[in-house]
Amino acid sequence: MKLEHLKSLYALLKSPDLFGRYITNSDIEKCLKKIPSSISSVIGYSVENRPIYCLRIGSGPKRVLMWSQMHGNESTTTKALFDCLNLFLTNNEFPNTILESCTLLIIPILNPDGAERYTRFNANEVDLNRDAQDLSQPESKVLKDAFNDFNPDYCFNLHGQRTIYNVGATPKSSILSFLSPSQNEERTLTSNRKKAMALIVEINDMLQQIIPDCVARYDDGFNLNCVGDTFQSLKVPTVLFEAGHYPKDYDREEIRYLMFLAVLKALEVISGNGNNGFAAYQDYFKIPENSKQFYDIIIRNATLQDISAQVTDIGIQYEERLVERKIEFIPKIEVISKLNDFYGHKEIDAEGKVVKSPYNATVKVTNENDFVLINNEKITLKP
Repeated sequence: MKLEHLKSLYALLKSPDLFGRYITNSDIEKCLKKIPSSISSVIGYSVENRPIYCLRIGSGPKRVLMWSQMHGNESTTTKALFDCLNLFLTNNEFPNTILESCTLLIIPILNPDGAERYTRFNANEVDLNRDAQDLSQPESKVLKDAFNDFNPDYCFNLHGQRTIYNVGATPKSSILSFLSPSQNEERTLTSNRKKAMALIVEINDMLQQIIPDCVARYDDGFNLNCVGDTFQSLKVPTVLFEAGHYPKDYDREEIRYLMFLAVLKALEVISGNGNNGFAAYQDYFKIPENSKQFYDIIIRNATLQDISAQVTDIGIQYEERLVERKIEFIPKIEVISKLNDFYGHKEIDAEGKVVKSPYNATVKVTNENDFVLINNEKITLKP
């Protein structure tokens, strides 16, 4: 996979109808109108009767099932999948080798009701990623039926993670994370788990060239109610892809490109066209685990009143809120305490000066402030 060549092509491949965090059926329908009708179909309907679209492309014997927006507010991977699709439609050598080796079944938005509301859950307030055994929701049944009918050789479970994650105990943001899910309580290293691990190793080796030390892996605690664990237990190598936070990229457009590369790298390896084929799965365990040590903003060395007071830190997290079909990032104070073991994507040093909320109010946990006053100077908190 020639990274420089793909980078130069990407501006032409990037779907212009998809941008930012709020991606719904109405957005991807614009993309679907631009591709051959033979590729797309409707394979089911949501609780509120929204169509669940499916894309099928390729003619190879290795079958890969991918789904995105199982959680409706995790849209980065949906954008990346359409960028990949645009590459597959260019009739160039690299994508053609993948399509000759693989058949891809892609569900770009599994949870269209959750996407519309910008929420993790479906319209019945069920987390589809905890419904793999009960299959209580129509969207869960659509995915399981697709799995049974398609009989995949690999599954890609595509998600997005919060900005709180860092790599190991380091101040590095967990820009992309991966997991080869367990398939039993013992976390046995079965042959299919090893295949998924080896894929992640190959992806990580490629990403280290671009975002060194910014790739992590999730803990592999077993939960059969999760879709990835269920499919892994059915002996299909399954990889969890998680799009995280790239510095200052709250629209997740930089991450979109990196996820595009990650998906393509995995497909290249599956198709047998990677430089090394499958790497040693043992290197999977060298990838640091995710930690939760980030805030969006930390105001350090703050005092909260004019008279002599103890210097403290203020941890602020953005709440993503849907307002008139746009996502607003609302700065919300999560903690007031010394945060020596935490990092901020943005850090502000108050230098011991007084920090107040607007209108000179005392700063308090749960406050939602677009700005604060530091020594009466207005400091914006918006991204």
